[in-house]
Amino acid sequence: MVTAAWVIEQGRAVGFDKVGIAPAAAVPELEFFPQWLEQGYGGEMDYLRQLRRRDVRELLAEARSVICCALGYDSGSPRSTEVPYDVERGWISRYAWGDDYHEIIAEKLEALRARLAERAGVGFQAKLYVDTGPVLERVYGRYAGLGWQAKNTCLLDAELGSFFFLGVLVTNLELEPSEPLADGCGSCTLCIEACPTEAIVAPYVLDARRCLSYLTIELRGTIPEEFRPALGRHVFGCDICQDVCPYNRRSWVSDLPVFQPRPVETKLETRNSKLGKRGEKSENRKEKTENRDTEHGSRVANRESLFHPRLDWLASLGEEGYRRVFEKSAVRRAKWRGLVRNTLVAMGNSGNARFRPLLEKFAAGDDPLLAEHARWALQQLEAQ
Repeated sequence: MVTAAWVIEQGRAVGFDKVGIAPAAAVPELEFFPQWLEQGYGGEMDYLRQLRRRDVRELLAEARSVICCALGYDSGSPRSTEVPYDVERGWISRYAWGDDYHEIIAEKLEALRARLAERAGVGFQAKLYVDTGPVLERVYGRYAGLGWQAKNTCLLDAELGSFFFLGVLVTNLELEPSEPLADGCGSCTLCIEACPTEAIVAPYVLDARRCLSYLTIELRGTIPEEFRPALGRHVFGCDICQDVCPYNRRSWVSDLPVFQPRPVETKLETRNSKLGKRGEKSENRKEKTENRDTEHGSRVANRESLFHPRLDWLASLGEEGYRRVFEKSAVRRAKWRGLVRNTLVAMGNSGNARFRPLLEKFAAGDDPLLAEHARWALQQLEAQ
């Protein structure tokens, strides 16, 4: 016999930090989702309009339960709100510092599915999803007791915070649902106040078109000029609304190597430290001593990582280099063109005149999207 308690036990055994069961049924959030789309908040993410997202029974007719699994990825490195501004460097969202979570979560879900199949026997059915199909994992995760929906719309847990990945198994097993958690945000509005583009238009409502994560990852074309200054140094995603959350200040930290900032060997011409536009010297930035250049003014081997990477390194990566560096990385979602576009904007925001030659090269290039963003960046440097 397969019970909810046994499933949760097995989920923890294969490596998940938290496991819960949600019913495969209609819930209020799924009814609100079409309204959210109609208001245009989904931007150009047309894949969200698939009708099957409204009910997992459209994916598996015999679905009775949704097994939801969480895996924390907080590496313990400083938050984006803690690292001083550095005119040389950009910012990649914490979840993309290590290996691609899709593969890591899917492997563990496959192991769990195998155990379920062995125990349940003939007739067992289960479909696996990790942001790979029309399933709103976050909604089912809430009803599985993995967290409550925070005001920034992330799933939030008192122990894990919001820095955790979700994966689900939609199954025909009839399992007792877990108890949903009560909303623990209270009167706190730090996430709403911290968003640089005011993307959280109301508590629990996000306008993705204004979100830095959407603008730097999902949006394929031109970044609206009104939002470019707010991008600051962000080149892939944004953690600001999570970084200011009190629960994330004391969240559980993962020791899994796959979630630590990925090291990258590169060669860059170094320069003496410069003063940032906020009056902060770049030598004050938080970085490991072994990652620092050892010979100013010369081309030397340098060990980079995806934590606070150099902007000129990112912009100088050709498509082949991009594929090599970001193999099995969530950064691949933005594609080479998108990452370079974002980096050009960050260069413009930096006030660092050293980027001018690179920007001029892109401004004169054949790619109209990159050329336009490079010209904008050059204008910003001239204005500072």
